[in-house]
Formats: sequence, structure tokens, C-alpha cells
Amino acid sequence: MADSYEASVAKADARVAEFERTHRGPLAQVQHLLHNFPTLVPIIILLLSVTAFAFVTDGRLLSGLAIKITLEQTAIIALLACAQTLIILTAGIDLSVGAVMVLSYVVMGHLAVNYGFPAPLSVFAGILLAMALGAVNGFLVTRVKLPPFIVTLGMWQIVLATVFLYTGSQSIRSQDIDAAAPFLKLFGERVEVGDFQLTIMGAPTIYAVVLVVLLFGTFWYVLNRTAWGRHVYAVGDDPEAAQLAGVRTDKVLMSVYVVAGAIVGLAAWAAIGRVGSISPSSFAEANLDSIAAVVIGGTSLFGGRGTILGTLFGALTVGVFATGLKLAGANPQWVLFASGCLIILAVALDQWIRRIST
Repeated sequence: MADSYEASVAKADARVAEFERTHRGPLAQVQHLLHNFPTLVPIIILLLSVTAFAFVTDGRLLSGLAIKITLEQTAIIALLACAQTLIILTAGIDLSVGAVMVLSYVVMGHLAVNYGFPAPLSVFAGILLAMALGAVNGFLVTRVKLPPFIVTLGMWQIVLATVFLYTGSQSIRSQDIDAAAPFLKLFGERVEVGDFQLTIMGAPTIYAVVLVVLLFGTFWYVLNRTAWGRHVYAVGDDPEAAQLAGVRTDKVLMSVYVVAGAIVGLAAWAAIGRVGSISPSSFAEANLDSIAAVVIGGTSLFGGRGTILGTLFGALTVGVFATGLKLAGANPQWVLFASGCLIILAVALDQWIRRIST
């Protein structure tokens, strides 16, 4: 009797599943595909962006020089977005990454150029400072139980004020860096080993681009192939369930903020090489751009869902928009306008995918 009942239930379930497969419409099939392969979303957005701006700029966007500029401009945003991805995966957000990066490279520059410290030690000190500020954020989130948005908003204002108070709004010139500590500009140099020179479509490539590739490759492996990476996703998806499963959620969150700080410190070092000088007023839109790259890349602001490779495609999309609009002769404010629209569009798309998938 029991066997007969179970067989009936199994047949009924099979018929329901078959009905759902048969009657799933084209829109639902697209949604299901995007839910199973979230990296497709930023890839599609990037391809559409490249196609549109290639048409608008009469193909100039696809020239070797334009691609070189796009990759170099994208490098710093991609590094910050990598740090931002880790935090957003845990259902948090960091509004201070841009300000912390500026403070970090200001410290690197002043230690090496103005105080005569060895350049490698100055870089190390700047990275340690970024990690320490990340640890402060993590402590306030995990121990004091403050919302990440409020914590990092306050940290952004504190750090930004500190930058201008410390520097007196004075920049360090490129010539002074070259004379005292050229090591600070390492990531702005061309990749050359003997007679070999790394190029993309004939244009020389700088070390910052190589750093981005290596860092994203490393964190792809860490997030997908290590216990720590699985714990990051688990904490973002359902912290209570993760804790019941034995995950030390506070420890994971703290480690995420510290690791993100280390990445921001690396971004600060790369930024010196990319820009050539050290200005306290640079990278004013870095926070918005990093969040835009993460959200366009398909990482959910609600945590627990997203890929690091998606973030890389999202950062490239931000770079394509910036370069494309400049080549088209548009007002620079349109870059901000486009970034805001992309964020809203990406969040709406994420909500659509989540709603139908459930």
C-alpha cells in the first residue's frame, strides 16, 4: 500500500516537472539561463556596450590606443571592485574604498618622498594602513553590530578629511617621485623582459593590467576552490544557517574586511604608477565606479550570489563607457549619468532574476 502511494506521488511529481518544462515561456527560459550562469549578464552588457560605442565612435573604440587607455583606466577601478566584491558577497557594502586608497597612496608618497623612507617599506606601510582601516570597519560591523553602510559612510568622511588635513591639499609631483622613489611607479611601467614587450593590439601594456589579471585569477580560485571562499558565500546568503553549520561568521566577516583592505592598498600602489603623481583630490568617483562594476558584474547587493569574473567584466564595461563617451565628445558628466543608470538597470535585473527563480 505504502509502495503504491509513493509510486503515485513520484509519478505526479514527474508530471508536474514535465508540465513546467513544457510550458516555460521564452522569457522564463532566458531568466533560468541567467540564474544558472550569472556571468552571462555582464558579458552581454559588455558586448552591447562595445558594439554601441564602436558604432558611435566610427570604430575608434576598437583601436589599439583606445583599448590600451581603457584597460589602464579600468585597472584601478577593477582592483577596488575586487575588494568591493568580497564585501558585497557578505551582504555588506564599503563606501570608503576610494578614500582609503587615496590615504594609502598619500602615506606611501610622503614616507618615501618627504621623509626619506625606503620605497618598499613605504609601500608596505601604506598597505598595512589600508588593512588596519579595513579591520576597524570589520570590528564595528562584527563586534559593535553596526550596519556596514553606516560604518563605511562614516569611515569615508573621516578618511577623506584626514587626507586633506594631512596633506594641506598639496600634491606630490611626478618629478619628485622620479627623483626620490621611482619604485612607487612600478605598476605604471611597461611590461618588458629583455627584448620581449607585452602588447595588446600593438599597444604596450603596463604592470597594473597584469596585476589585475593575476589578482582576479587568484580570487577566482580562492572563492571557488577553498573553504574560506565557500564560507564567504554562506555568510552572505544566510548568516544564521552558516553559523548553525559551524561557520564562524564574525571571523569570516573580519577577514573579508582585512583582505579587502589589503587589495585597496595594492590599488593605491598601482594608482601612483597609473597617474604618475599623488593628488589628494584624485579618484573622487572611485566609490561609485567600484560599486557600479560589482553590480553590473552580477553580484547581488543582498549577498551570497555573484562571481569575481563578473566583476571584471563589469569594470571593463565602466571603462568602455568612460572611454567611449570621451571619444564621442560627450560632456564628462555623462559618464556619471551612465554609471548611475547602469547601477539601477543591473539591480533591477538582479531582482527580476531572483524573483522569478524563486
